[in-house]
Amino acid sequence: MNEELFVTPNAFQGSDVERINAAILSAAGTGRRVVIPRHNCAGDGEREVWLLDSAILVHSDTVLELNNCHIKLSDCCRDNMIRSANCGMGITDIQPMRQIHIYGVGNVLLEGADRPRATGDSGKTLGERTYGTDAGVAGESQKGDWRNIGILLAFVENFSIRNVTMRDSHCWAVSLERSAHGTLRDMVFASTASKIIDGVEQTILNQDGIDLRLGCHDILIDNVTGYTGDDLVAFTAIARADSIAGATASTMVSASKDRGEGRDDIRHIILRNVKGYSRGACQIVRLLNTSSMRMYDILLDGVIDTSPAEVQCRAAVKIGDHHYGSGVAPVGDTCRIIVNNVISRSRTAILIGGSLCDAMITNVLSHGADSEAVSVASGPQHLRNVKFTNVVTCPTR
Repeated sequence: MNEELFVTPNAFQGSDVERINAAILSAAGTGRRVVIPRHNCAGDGEREVWLLDSAILVHSDTVLELNNCHIKLSDCCRDNMIRSANCGMGITDIQPMRQIHIYGVGNVLLEGADRPRATGDSGKTLGERTYGTDAGVAGESQKGDWRNIGILLAFVENFSIRNVTMRDSHCWAVSLERSAHGTLRDMVFASTASKIIDGVEQTILNQDGIDLRLGCHDILIDNVTGYTGDDLVAFTAIARADSIAGATASTMVSASKDRGEGRDDIRHIILRNVKGYSRGACQIVRLLNTSSMRMYDILLDGVIDTSPAEVQCRAAVKIGDHHYGSGVAPVGDTCRIIVNNVISRSRTAILIGGSLCDAMITNVLSHGADSEAVSVASGPQHLRNVKFTNVVTCPTR
């Protein structure tokens, strides 16, 4: 490689994350990419693991190349793996960023800690429902929060993340908030809702693969594979009036308060080529918006349920729910949805738990014991102008 075209953290001093962040700042505004190589030439010798004590912070106009490298959270880290530098603890005014591109070359692994300090989302208490060595530690938050997310981007436009494997995430592996005009491609996940720690199996909750949160739009997600402890892919528009940006009381770093005027609707999304399952027997793909939040103009094309015999997901695709906010979203708030080409051995291939209108569900094949193709759990009164075509349940053999 021509060294004039890139910067490597091996050229800097300090901890692994200090060197990576120094390389990113050095490359800022120069047009050079930052390359994290396989070999970590630290002061104590050469290693093949980059150990993070805090988050890698990416800035506007950053190209971060992960070249056949292994990046792992340390046991003392209670932070993201990678985060857009515009957001974080105590930052209440998040300024937009642009042109952030993260991509892997060859075999790239991003891995959680051996003994995570915290896991789960903001609704989980450490040591009670989900693992964390911070459980019972004075001065430390006893709930999960946005710091448990692997890759977290907020208010970023024109971005891409591709060719990365993420294993044993502490919460959602990738979460985007109010970000737009981007691509996620060739993402592999490997999390199981538990982990053997010091010889004991410990529960780790909320291990989604990819989450799109409030305000995300004009995004392509293509070729998602593997398995997760929770939903493999989820679009969730859930607003809470009392949320504050940069606070630990939320799993959204940018706050889940609705900005109004439709700015926080999730819209104009293409999700295709999903091959995987939920090891925690949740959903493979989930679309969820609560009252006052809209979700529309979404194309889901190609879901193959790859779950093994001992695991059966709740649904290959679940749309809506009545357990969040004030119940089922009003008819019309979840609309213009196309779901096409689904092969499922989940309990239900297409589970409608909320409202849905102006939608098409086509080419659905459900197979396996105790499986059904479509279930409208919320009741037909919450459906309007929804067309089902080529929906088949195979006989059990």
